[in-house]
Amino acid sequence: MAIERFRWWHIADVLPMEEDLFGPVKWSAAMFWNELAQRHFYVVAREDDELLGYAGLAVVDEQESWVQTIGVKREAQQRGLGRALLEALLERAGKRKVLLEVAVDNRPAQQLYAAYDFEPVGIRRGYYQPTNTDALVMMRDA
Repeated sequence: MAIERFRWWHIADVLPMEEDLFGPVKWSAAMFWNELAQRHFYVVAREDDELLGYAGLAVVDEQESWVQTIGVKREAQQRGLGRALLEALLERAGKRKVLLEVAVDNRPAQQLYAAYDFEPVGIRRGYYQPTNTDALVMMRDA
């Protein structure tokens, strides 16, 4: 498996994963284009010629960054890809504190983040639309 920079041509491969993983709260192609245009740090996980996962980080300033998204194809889950993607983001974040939002009902993701010292710091009510699902805000100090 290789981790490499997410480029515009990866968007077409990521969209079906978004649909499968996140359903009605999935990101659109325009949202990914915007993230890349903002020069946020995005990576993909590839094995042979197959894209298996993706992740993104927004570096706000010298002290703070936000995990924007992490997604791994269902059939590739439980193989350490989510960990590898998160580690790439954390390496890029350096000594900044890192925050993220995760659906309150996404226990596997919360467990992954907790394993990397993320702790709950708040709730965003109705954050994920159109499902009106709450988001748990988690933070990892620098």
